[in-house]
Amino acid sequence: MPSVASLYARMAELAATGADFAVATVVRTIGSTPQVVGAKLIVTGRDKARADGTLGGGCVEADAILAARDVLMTGGRSLRAYELTEDLAWNTGLVCGGTMWILAERGAEAFAAGPDMVRRLANAAAGGEPMAVATRLRREARSLSYDGRIFVEAPGQMWGSFGDAAVDARAADLSCEQLRHGTARVVSLDDDHDLLIEPVASRPRLVVAGGGHVAAAIARQAQLLDFDVTIVEDRPEFAGPERFGGATVLAGDVPSTIGSLDYGWNTFLVIATRGHKLDADCVLAAARTNVRYIGLLGSRRKTVLIADLLREEGIPEDRVHAIHAPVGLDLGGRTPAEIALSVLAEITAERYQASGTPLGRSHTVTLERSAGDPAATSRSARRR
Repeated sequence: MPSVASLYARMAELAATGADFAVATVVRTIGSTPQVVGAKLIVTGRDKARADGTLGGGCVEADAILAARDVLMTGGRSLRAYELTEDLAWNTGLVCGGTMWILAERGAEAFAAGPDMVRRLANAAAGGEPMAVATRLRREARSLSYDGRIFVEAPGQMWGSFGDAAVDARAADLSCEQLRHGTARVVSLDDDHDLLIEPVASRPRLVVAGGGHVAAAIARQAQLLDFDVTIVEDRPEFAGPERFGGATVLAGDVPSTIGSLDYGWNTFLVIATRGHKLDADCVLAAARTNVRYIGLLGSRRKTVLIADLLREEGIPEDRVHAIHAPVGLDLGGRTPAEIALSVLAEITAERYQASGTPLGRSHTVTLERSAGDPAATSRSARRR
């Protein structure tokens, strides 16, 4: 699937050459769907449409491409709901039971709020200052309509307006908060509106302290999740680049390297070294940086001892409590690959602000609520 950076780079390329294009975006979902909010495809060509990106495939994507081609020819916007019924799932292979709302619009209209906005977004996706695209959606029962858009840069600069300074300020605050997570989300703006917030930034970075078997497994799985991975290791026999695929390997003293790194806002650090003393030195070095997430591998007893050490060294209590230790979700596995899965599962839940609850259990709760109150599903979706 194309990355966010490649899609915005493609849009910037088209805009720079004056080529007309349309964008189709998943702006809301309920239940099981083949794509998440923020998924996009770009459509060019009025007669024979070409699509970059994906909304999950099947006839839903085919119809969205047609809708995008229509707005290329006629202008305006198209916002349609697609209910993924059992028959549709059987015929197309799409996951059944959910609903997707897809907004199709011309690029010239989608990014009209500020000068050279597509280029700005492409730069953010390629590693520049992160931005957020905030789209307001008016709710009427299960119907949605487009109701404006603003663009927010991390320091607070904003382009566009919803026509109300108080609404603009709240939307900008929500957008900056969501930028910390780096993932798209729909939040409630007021009684009648939702706000789709799409952070546009470079891919997340994972720094792993240690080069052992668990660290290597974490690096492999993180790359599958499209993290930019850096390994920090002081033993030459464990610091070979070939051991970690496409990861960056920094060889040298581990604690001092951790303390010297420039951590971006979307960086996660996992400490998985060969011994308790080195782990403690690494956590102390990390706690003195601004890295947003510090995960420590090991036993509960070790984490208690290291927490006491941090307090003795004068680390503020809120920083001590911010350390994820022992890092990972309780999945029961013990092999390096299973430990890596546990660690990346927790980091993924942190990124997407998810609970880690089994999907079957949460689905059962939704069904029980819906059985007693047909409007429960709609209300639940509004709160997301």
